[in-house]
Amino acid sequence: MMDEKSMRLHPKVFKVAIDRIRMGYYSDKYFTRYVEVLKKDNHHPMVYYQFFPREDAVICGVDEALAILRYCTGYYKDEERALELYNKMLKLDKEMQSLSVEGNVEAVVELTRKKWDLRLQLNDLWVDKWDDIEVKAVNDGDFVPEGEPLMTIEGDPVYFGYLETVLLGVIARGTSTATAVKRVVDAARGKPILFFSARFDHYWVQATDGYAALKAGAFGVSTDANADYWGVESMGTIPHALIAAYDGSTEDASIAFDKHVPANVNRIVLVDWDNDVVGTTFRTVKKQYEYTMNKEFVLGVTDPSPVIGPGAGKIWGVRFDTSGSLRDKSVTPIGPQSFGVCPELVWRARQEFDKVGLQELKIVVSGGFDEEKIKLFESLGVPVDVYGVGSKLLKRKIDVTADIVEVNGKPCAKVGRHKKDASHLKVVNKRYWED
Repeated sequence: MMDEKSMRLHPKVFKVAIDRIRMGYYSDKYFTRYVEVLKKDNHHPMVYYQFFPREDAVICGVDEALAILRYCTGYYKDEERALELYNKMLKLDKEMQSLSVEGNVEAVVELTRKKWDLRLQLNDLWVDKWDDIEVKAVNDGDFVPEGEPLMTIEGDPVYFGYLETVLLGVIARGTSTATAVKRVVDAARGKPILFFSARFDHYWVQATDGYAALKAGAFGVSTDANADYWGVESMGTIPHALIAAYDGSTEDASIAFDKHVPANVNRIVLVDWDNDVVGTTFRTVKKQYEYTMNKEFVLGVTDPSPVIGPGAGKIWGVRFDTSGSLRDKSVTPIGPQSFGVCPELVWRARQEFDKVGLQELKIVVSGGFDEEKIKLFESLGVPVDVYGVGSKLLKRKIDVTADIVEVNGKPCAKVGRHKKDASHLKVVNKRYWED
């Protein structure tokens, strides 16, 4: 049975902007002012915060939220001095950015030294109150029904109340992605899902999104940032851009890719450039065979199996990414359902591939796939091996909310909210990260 240490990621994995979060840079003003009022009024109630999703959800982002709590629960004992040091650090950051672009290494090194000196002074002013709160939470990847607690915090809100914005944000983002991915994973009935959403959002969120996707059951992610928190290797296929760089020759691009990409990477070739996935696949297999085997290849006569499979010198799969405004050459023109990557296209391709000995060649589909489209393909028994899903995964957002529902051990919540059973939550062990 896995213990808590093996279930949760260490806080150091996350790139927490500690100084800025402690200074309230990412917090809604009403939360920083709420804590400011409590401090100035010397009012220290013991509160019970309850975090919950607004709909059924696969929760993710909890480990990142715990990292924020670990490093940012507390206060500066001299706030005026802390603000002075922080502003000096921000000024140095701007200078360093400019000098970095110019390539002035010596100046950047000197300013970095100055910044770290200021940061050490700032850290000396920080009073860590992590040990003064109790946190209970689910694990990333757990399912939580609508309105049920996913995390609770008990303690003095002076120490952590200003963090509500960032805590809700990281959990909402991770949960939205994980829930969307889990839905398509379930729809795919065990077939692998490739997470191709990086191009549809700001690069700052790639690590969070990739971790959430993998936690929810995705087979692979497309960028190193997506794979960062888990340390897995990103995946990718031959892009249209590489084919264009080889004058629109998919087969030449495929050979160049095979020559120069690490041997452990499975070769997945995009074959829709000419709007003829079957013909392009046949040409690419022929080229790969003759390049690898140094023999002539005759379609339907030569056994292609030596160049089909994982690793270098072979083609693991072909990816269909036909535009929704086009109809592949092999598809019968019978209406709107004939456009894009449609069931008929995959069936026809599989039949043609199998006729010439390409039974082991995987078919990867992408382009407009979401939960409903995958369900349709699976219900029809379309012979897809892998689904690639992109922008559709980022369209639906799940809100996460936090409320105080108890103060000084007594019920205290706005109308419609109340303390709920949280027996399913696990107490976060304060020490296991330090071992």
